[in-house]
Amino acid sequence: MRKHWRGDVAAGITVGVVALPLALAFGVSSGVGAAAGVVTAIIAGFVATVFGGSNLQVSGPTGAMVVIIAPLVALHGPGAVPLLSILAGFMVILGGVLGMGRAISLIPWPVIEGFTVGIATIIALQQLPNALGIEASRESNTLIAAVDTVRMAEWPQMAAPLAIATATVLIIIAVTRLLPGWPASLIAVTLATIVVFVAKIDTPLIGALPDSLPAPSLPIANPGLVAELLPGAAAVAILAGIESLLSARVAAGMVKGERYHPDRELVGQGLASVASGLFGGMPATGAMARTAVNIRAGGRTRLSVIIHALFLLAVVYLASGIVSTIPLAALAGVLLVTAFNMISFATAQTILLSTRSDALVFCLTAGTTVVLDLIWAIGVGVAVTGVLVLRHLARQSGVYREDTPDQRRITILRIDGAMFFGVSDRIESQIPEFESVDVVILRLSRVGVMDATGAKALADIAVRLREANNEVFIKGIDASLVALIEEVGVIDTIGGPDHLFTDLDDALAVARAIVREKDEERRLLAAKIEREKHRGPA
Repeated sequence: MRKHWRGDVAAGITVGVVALPLALAFGVSSGVGAAAGVVTAIIAGFVATVFGGSNLQVSGPTGAMVVIIAPLVALHGPGAVPLLSILAGFMVILGGVLGMGRAISLIPWPVIEGFTVGIATIIALQQLPNALGIEASRESNTLIAAVDTVRMAEWPQMAAPLAIATATVLIIIAVTRLLPGWPASLIAVTLATIVVFVAKIDTPLIGALPDSLPAPSLPIANPGLVAELLPGAAAVAILAGIESLLSARVAAGMVKGERYHPDRELVGQGLASVASGLFGGMPATGAMARTAVNIRAGGRTRLSVIIHALFLLAVVYLASGIVSTIPLAALAGVLLVTAFNMISFATAQTILLSTRSDALVFCLTAGTTVVLDLIWAIGVGVAVTGVLVLRHLARQSGVYREDTPDQRRITILRIDGAMFFGVSDRIESQIPEFESVDVVILRLSRVGVMDATGAKALADIAVRLREANNEVFIKGIDASLVALIEEVGVIDTIGGPDHLFTDLDDALAVARAIVREKDEERRLLAAKIEREKHRGPA
């Protein structure tokens, strides 16, 4: 901090300027009001940076969270959001305590990018009421609500807000291209507010805001409401964990030598949502865009994020009257640009052109996000990915007969790929019947994955070969799988641990010894039969 404090102060103010219109817009878009958005940015931003696992992460309300909150507000009203925030916060804290911070790596890349595209689409659809100057539909499904909004919109009442939203978008684009270091969203909102005030344009405004932070208090709760909010709280917690950990990981990669602690980050984000709920705010997550602004502006320690929170606090106490005159259509324009910027078209193109499986998962996740919700999208995406991976593993698995000098008496069967529930029956059916073979060596050095079903199939194969008078050896099985096949009974079935080999030459040497023993047994038996013939009847 001693080394970077000047850069941290400048970065904190810069992030605060960028965060202000976004916090207002996310609060309005979620249905809890602009004040709740600003309170969330202040309280969650401060708590998360103090207790979280990242030095650079900026937390607050985000567009992805709005996607979940808005339908819940439509069902339960804005008064339920603080309780929702506290419930979700405790769930995120529990995830950190249980060490689930590394679980983000289990979600496939096409799934993450797919629901990012879906979230961006929903955010854009949610801006239609403010962009057209009408009240939002009570419908919880965003896609249906957007259709209802378009049907209810009337000309010329929607002309003014639509023009303001369009102008806001164009100003942001122009400032971003011509003055890339300037706060484009704040400039666009300021110009739109001035024009509306001077020209006395009749369009919905943010309205009165408190000139101080509310006192912390426990939200009203009853068992029935808690039970109704639990599914939504779980969805919020999952999204908060995913978005925060993704943002923290990206932030750590943007600064050389920077690290983050995923489990501590979950605890910090959970505490941030709990604190936000106590102050009447909404759930918070790590905000990737604001975190990137913080780093690019020179932020290198937690001080920059604290400065950002103090800047927003100063706005509440010193400029709430001015902020209350901002037109809602301007905030809709800000979020439309935000939604567009969330989509990486180059990434989407890369996934769509990679493999058909990844393209399917990407499109399916994005579509499910828009039509249903985020949790369904993540679940469907991960499930479909799992099925496709198993299908790919199954295709690579098979049984192959290897040539040996003693092939007429000793057979080597090499099993490749994985032995699991999805392929065990097919592998078992590929094991042929052997009439004149004395020893079958099952070569498993290329089997890296095996579950209980695969081990059971291996036991059944051994039983069938033993019933056909074949001695069975297993060569090259991974040491980590020995306990599994022993538990299922494979080792006992093949004749004990001395039928397990790590070297093929050793297995062949023992197999040849068995062949010689059986040849000797056959010779002795043939000689005995011959003697019986010459002896004749008694």
